[in-house]
Amino acid sequence: MKHELKKEGKFSYLESGEGTPIVILHGLMGGLSNFDGVTSYFPDNGYKVLIPELPIYTTPLIKTSVGTFAKYLNEFITHLGLDQVIVLGNSLGGHIALVYTKMFPEKVKALVITGSSGLYESAMGESYPKRGDYEYIKQKAENVFYDPAIATKEIVDEVYATVNDRNKLVKTLAIAKSAIRHNMAKDLPKMPTPTCVIWGRNDNVTPPEVAEDFNRLLPDADLYWIEKCGHAAMMEHPDEFNQILHKWLKNRNF
Repeated sequence: MKHELKKEGKFSYLESGEGTPIVILHGLMGGLSNFDGVTSYFPDNGYKVLIPELPIYTTPLIKTSVGTFAKYLNEFITHLGLDQVIVLGNSLGGHIALVYTKMFPEKVKALVITGSSGLYESAMGESYPKRGDYEYIKQKAENVFYDPAIATKEIVDEVYATVNDRNKLVKTLAIAKSAIRHNMAKDLPKMPTPTCVIWGRNDNVTPPEVAEDFNRLLPDADLYWIEKCGHAAMMEHPDEFNQILHKWLKNRNF
């Protein structure tokens, strides 16, 4: 599914639909296309979907951190003149969404996290990555999903190209280390924003107990499981993901 990328100043983003804004944050190795299922569903159901490209590989190394990207998100939301938004993030994107919500709670109507880092150290930093070893990269990419066939050659090639680009690899390691350092366990109990936690029951990257911890620590969270599903529920089971999220948003009158 191809969408026209809008470029305004330093921001590049996808925009689709009209209505309540859902701002979506992709993960470290993820792209905007990871959310094709969300982008094709919610604009037809009264929501405006916005997916900014995070400047993971263009931010100066010294500033490459989860907090920097949360501030970038604030600049993006301010630039568009949005008031209260729903923020949805996967993996690193979920972590950035959590930090943003902590920093700017008045701007977040609701938070949605799936396979989010922020609590579990190995989520970002485990066995990072062997340059030049295509089979190893392929295995790691397949491990993200319950069904390894979801890791298409296109996805594997993209990850392989990233880890073999020295600049991108250095930035990848820097943001991974920042994510590990930026543990949210003490912050979550002070974050009353309504939160929908959608998790793959077979997530190998952020295991199910991480979802249970988010659900326990956040004051107003609802946890939903997707069976036979890995780290990127919105890619692996897009229809079920959309149904869970849409029902939750309607029940909460968002």
